[in-house]
Amino acid sequence: MIMLHVKINSYMAKEKIDRGEEKKEKPKVKDYMTTDVVVVKPEDTVKDIAKLIKKTGHNGFPVVERGYVKGYISARDILLKNTDEPVYKLMSRDITLADGDMNLDDAARLMFREGVSKLPVVRETGRVIGLISNSDVIRSQIERANPRKIYSVKRTLEEVHGIDVGIEKGLARVDDLVPTQECIHEDELKGRIYELEKGLAEPIVVVEKPNKILLVDGHHRAVAAKELDIQDIEAYKLKIDIDTEIGLEKVSRKTGIEKLDDIRVIDYSPHPMIKLTKKYGKEENKS
Repeated sequence: MIMLHVKINSYMAKEKIDRGEEKKEKPKVKDYMTTDVVVVKPEDTVKDIAKLIKKTGHNGFPVVERGYVKGYISARDILLKNTDEPVYKLMSRDITLADGDMNLDDAARLMFREGVSKLPVVRETGRVIGLISNSDVIRSQIERANPRKIYSVKRTLEEVHGIDVGIEKGLARVDDLVPTQECIHEDELKGRIYELEKGLAEPIVVVEKPNKILLVDGHHRAVAAKELDIQDIEAYKLKIDIDTEIGLEKVSRKTGIEKLDDIRVIDYSPHPMIKLTKKYGKEENKS
């Protein structure tokens, strides 16, 4: 019998920005699940699964028949088995499933409790619609921009310049971004390029004026998007309706950096995060 874990009621929750000025719905499984799911049939063989593991790099697959999940087959299940053995004889039948409207945090807890790294996602009818993995959960955590940082910039702009600043989430055109820092680190840039290629879309933070979009946070992400020929990138926009110069613009004016192509990419000084982890690793090896 298939053990089915479905439909944990989703709910609206407050995500506070500093003093609790903004409300935000918690992300759901359907927001981050993979919909292009590689599945296998009960009659497939060990040989078929081995080929699929080599081709896709995945270590397991939902076993689906007529759109319904019947089990799960993993690399461990087929070890030392006859190559002609059918999947339905080896698959795990006691599996855990998720519902698309389940809160992502609940799905993460479920994976942790069950000791699994992936959950097939089904409709209320039981038909498979996707797959959520621990990598998807990690991606969701990275992609949630720090609301405190956004509100802190908003408050600073309002207090220093005496202006009203609105907050809006949307797309920013990469070619229109005006940098506010002179250089970025090559190692971190490579990491951001890899993340974008894998679908990680952590929002940048910009100040949008009537005739200019200033890049406040996310220079590595923006340059990575430029190199990958991505035209638009998700952004939190701090919107100013009047065309007054703000402090962030002084960097661009003094250095002559007006577009992303002007940013220097340095490779002789590791990004602080990379430097710290390498240093920690060396200390571990000494002990």
